[in-house]
Amino acid sequence: MEQTSPLYQHVVVVGGGAGGLELATRLARKYRRKGLKVTLVDREPTHIWKPLLHEVATGSLDAGLDELSYSAQARSAGFKFQVGLMESIDRERQCIHLAAVTGQSGDTLMPVRTLYYDYLVMAVGSVTNDFGVTGVAQHCTFLDSRHQAETFRQTLLEACLKNSNSDDQHLRIAIVGAGATGVELSAELFNTAQELAAYGISRLDRNRLEVTLIEAGPRILPALPDRISSAACQELQKLGVIVRQDTRITSVSEAGLTTDTGELIKADLKVWAAGIRAPEFLTRLDDLEYNRLNQLVVGPDLRTTRDKRIFALGDCAACARTDGNGNVPPRAQAAHQMASFLYKNFRHILKETPLPAYEYKDYGSLVSLSRFSTVGSLMGNLSKGSLMVEGRLARLVYVSLYRLHQLAIYGYTKTCLIALVDRINKVIRPRLKLH
Repeated sequence: MEQTSPLYQHVVVVGGGAGGLELATRLARKYRRKGLKVTLVDREPTHIWKPLLHEVATGSLDAGLDELSYSAQARSAGFKFQVGLMESIDRERQCIHLAAVTGQSGDTLMPVRTLYYDYLVMAVGSVTNDFGVTGVAQHCTFLDSRHQAETFRQTLLEACLKNSNSDDQHLRIAIVGAGATGVELSAELFNTAQELAAYGISRLDRNRLEVTLIEAGPRILPALPDRISSAACQELQKLGVIVRQDTRITSVSEAGLTTDTGELIKADLKVWAAGIRAPEFLTRLDDLEYNRLNQLVVGPDLRTTRDKRIFALGDCAACARTDGNGNVPPRAQAAHQMASFLYKNFRHILKETPLPAYEYKDYGSLVSLSRFSTVGSLMGNLSKGSLMVEGRLARLVYVSLYRLHQLAIYGYTKTCLIALVDRINKVIRPRLKLH
């Protein structure tokens, strides 16, 4: 008999990033009164929008004010939340296994658990790809989580304090990878230096702060059009960023980074933001198909190729574009679109009728160079090219992308109130998190 009601169905969403959180929230709000149970699983108790982590790393954003509690959101939207790390899956029994949760002292806070599902959505995002380069894991900082961003912020603050007591010491920061994260972080560092100097915490200026942005390819922001890349490069160089293109790093040490030509780029702080891959545990999920980046291979309806009850979305999904131009890129807008696609077509999933093909729409990309500038392109899906924007208009659109994410999880009223509070905080709070 055809399934027409979500009664007693259980959807488990693993990963509370942009796509996973939006999907769990919207499904619960629409179907909870019809008997659908939705459970969100994440290893962390709170959520922060990943594109903002570079601002957390420099102190421009206080994560304590901006983060969302999964438990509070679960209560508001009507889904269940389980904190924990997914370890394995049993596709025959339709269940996943969560690792035990331990406290700071090593005591077990929550035991190993098993969650049974009718439908499983994998939305675990991605992590930075170190490409096996020697020394990266030991000497570089990644910006994959709030904890890593906060660790870098504290290290940066301590380095600035140390520098303030020296007359001749320079602070050298090297960033490997000139995608959006690397470019935005390099600009944000100059803003942080200026603000710390204004607060009397540091004496860093352009002559003492040395930020080097390193890209293995021929230009920065390789995913964006040439004119956007050129505009961003010019803006960075005006700030004082040393842009190194066509520079491949072969090893990292305490002293700095060694290139393929044997040159040592000295650096006190090192950030690795050169590419992404999906978490490695996805390669051990009961024979589900994955690619060289550990992404789960999905069909045009976002179902995994070997199990129609398991879906994947966002950075952890390898989904071919309908126009034949490779796979859907790992962007926040793609995760948002995929979550919206599954939500809008969930009635077909419940009825077990065919789903339409997901079609990625490129609405353009924007890169924020802190308070100095914003550049990017809009309507990237236009056949005759995209529209380049910069300055205040680009900044307005950049901020609106985050507001759209907030709308999906909070609704209009709460999002408007949050925006109002953000404006008030800009007046009454310090511009940087100083502790």
